[in-house]
Amino acid sequence: MTLQKKRAFHIGGASWLLLGAMHSGALADDTPTQLPDITVTAPSPIQRHRTVPTRAPVHAVRAATGRNRERAAAAQPAPAPPAPAPQQGVLPVVTDQFATVTVVPNEELRRSGGATLGDLLFSKPGITGSSFAPGASSRPIIRGLDVNRVGIVENGLPGGGASDLGEDHFVPIDPFSTNQIEVVRGPAALRYGSTSIGGVVSATNNRIPDAMPTCAATPFQTYGLPVKAPLSDAGGPGCLNVETRTSVSSVNRGVEGGMLLDAGGNNVAVHADVFGRTTSDYSIPSYPYLFDQTRPVGGRQPNSATQSDGASVGASYFFTGGNIGAAITQNDSLYHIPGIDGADHHTRIDAHQTKIAVKGEYRPDSAAIDAVRFWVGATDYRHNELGLADPADLTSDGVRQTFTNKEQEARVEVQLMPFNARFATVTTAFGLQGGHQELTAPSPDDPGSLFNGLWNPNNNNRVAGYVFNEFKFTEATKAQIAARIEHVELHGSTPDFPADFLPDGSPQASIGRNPSFTPVSGSVGLIQNLPGDLVGSITAQYVERAPKPAELFSRGGHDATATFDIGDPNLTIETAKSVEVGLRKATGPFRFEATGYYTFFNNFIYRRLTGVMCGSDFDSCGNGEPDNELRQAVYSQRNAVFRGAEFQSQLDIGPLNGGIWGIENQFDVVRATFTDGSNVPRIPPVRLGGGVYWRDSNWFTRIHLVHAFAQNDIAVIGETPTAGYNLLNAEITYNTKLSQSWIGAREMTLGLVGNNLLNQNIRNSVSYTKDEVLMPGLGVRAFANLKF
Repeated sequence: MTLQKKRAFHIGGASWLLLGAMHSGALADDTPTQLPDITVTAPSPIQRHRTVPTRAPVHAVRAATGRNRERAAAAQPAPAPPAPAPQQGVLPVVTDQFATVTVVPNEELRRSGGATLGDLLFSKPGITGSSFAPGASSRPIIRGLDVNRVGIVENGLPGGGASDLGEDHFVPIDPFSTNQIEVVRGPAALRYGSTSIGGVVSATNNRIPDAMPTCAATPFQTYGLPVKAPLSDAGGPGCLNVETRTSVSSVNRGVEGGMLLDAGGNNVAVHADVFGRTTSDYSIPSYPYLFDQTRPVGGRQPNSATQSDGASVGASYFFTGGNIGAAITQNDSLYHIPGIDGADHHTRIDAHQTKIAVKGEYRPDSAAIDAVRFWVGATDYRHNELGLADPADLTSDGVRQTFTNKEQEARVEVQLMPFNARFATVTTAFGLQGGHQELTAPSPDDPGSLFNGLWNPNNNNRVAGYVFNEFKFTEATKAQIAARIEHVELHGSTPDFPADFLPDGSPQASIGRNPSFTPVSGSVGLIQNLPGDLVGSITAQYVERAPKPAELFSRGGHDATATFDIGDPNLTIETAKSVEVGLRKATGPFRFEATGYYTFFNNFIYRRLTGVMCGSDFDSCGNGEPDNELRQAVYSQRNAVFRGAEFQSQLDIGPLNGGIWGIENQFDVVRATFTDGSNVPRIPPVRLGGGVYWRDSNWFTRIHLVHAFAQNDIAVIGETPTAGYNLLNAEITYNTKLSQSWIGAREMTLGLVGNNLLNQNIRNSVSYTKDEVLMPGLGVRAFANLKF
């Protein structure tokens, strides 16, 4: 289907879509052929915001006076030369965290080309994507835990949107506008709330600048302005950096690209970006529908085209001891929903989000307080689900349902100066967090009826406090104790459903519900440096989670999952008790990380299929009507056990043709059962992978195969087995510095990436639409990035 919504800039008759993302820092020196040891240190929750960026922060030159001059000089070092660029393709291993952290650095983001967070993280150990609509709607799933247990944040604030309310909803954070992604598990997730039991996917970019930009070239010279010295302090004259990114893809005839700008001077840093992407229906290896062989397909997944665009403008002001900044971001996406029902009804989603974010930091001249930081954000999200009311009547096209989410959140943290407690150096940080959310899901079909939309309007308020205490016993031994308490109040309505969830013939009144919960969580962890540059860790967690609105108040048809969802307003707090053990090595020619974990859930909340079929309203459930196409799904609670392991490694074998070649491998498994031995539904399969790579100071090339075993550990009702597959990818990237006489660019990166080179049928066992939607077939992506 031709997309009706078009946004593009036309240059010389060609349509160039623009994609923006943050500048990753100053231009680094050429990297040597012999690769250095690389250690990625994602700071702990206490120290995360203390990392010295590659661009010199303004407060680094703050003046010190009186008795605090020496302390200020030590705490605020002078600007250092730009750090060397990270080696392309080196496995990032985080060794100073109490649980596994998966890092996707800027250079990998630029190579991968994932259109969604789920696509980007699809093959990372312990992580996959929901792939409801590949390339459009795919939310990360961590260790088998999905929407209600995985947080998504951008620059420390919730991503917004409605992706946790329906598998067909997109995540309004585009990897092309992101500079780095971290998947954080364990104690650090307590900062963001109890709905992050599985972990937090944290995206960062430069939309609110946290440091003044550093000029790699003479500031403004290209633009005909007076030549000035590079910025050396907050009061300097300033500079301007520009970056462009473009790519094309064969599998979906996709075009994507963008532009960003970072400028700064006189204590002010400014960022602006614009981005866009358009794709057609993507190619597939074979016929996609397992249980219906009668529909024409034509080698492409029907109804899978997408288009997205957006822009952001932000600025920060730097003053003595701190900074404050704000940004406004617009995200728009129009994408089609693949699958039989989606193709028949031409279903697509037209989504829009406006987000305002403010954050700041202040380091007082104090003997007790190291830093005070705050984040404030507000999002206004709305999407219309469009389609044909009658597949045989093209004039019946229109809005079938609308989702809105208006959300506000504020968080403030105070980090105390480390103090010597004799037995250890103790660093403490504590924070307060509060938020409000209003949700609606109306439908123009049957307005005023009891079951209009998926739920009545509902809202919730939440407030929380948390504390992290880190104990440094020696340079080799550290421990952490963290705790969180929060209070959640929810307001909505739903009818009283009969015990068997079948109609009893009497009218049902919608009853107001006002549940409240006070979850309490805590964790303790230990990191120990071991011989041979090994680092071991062990963490124990107790996390309570309050039910979310969809779990409590749903009472209607949910077309995305082809279910008739029934919430339970009597759900209680879900509790997870976890233990995780890790062993990591980040230096030397052999780098690896290995993790094992065990989690016992009390009152695990899940969507249980009853085997009953429903139509568009509750009275149709179980009446045997042939038009009943929705599976009745009831939110329920049972005890469950999740256990699993993850491993990945790289080995630099030796020199080859002026570079280094090596091998890599990965493995992950998660097994999830209820206490009676039955299977938790939609769990990822066991996966095993490996490959070879070669790199030097300019080139990186890699070929990698992931084998996913068949998934036969399925739920008793409503789930089918999933066949295994082999996913073979290959890539080659060239990065080089340029003479500025060449179109004014100073650095260029070019690359080719081949995906699913075996053209395998890939079905994702965690997807509700896996029996109707194949993952994309063989495709090649070419990309080019320029820095000016």
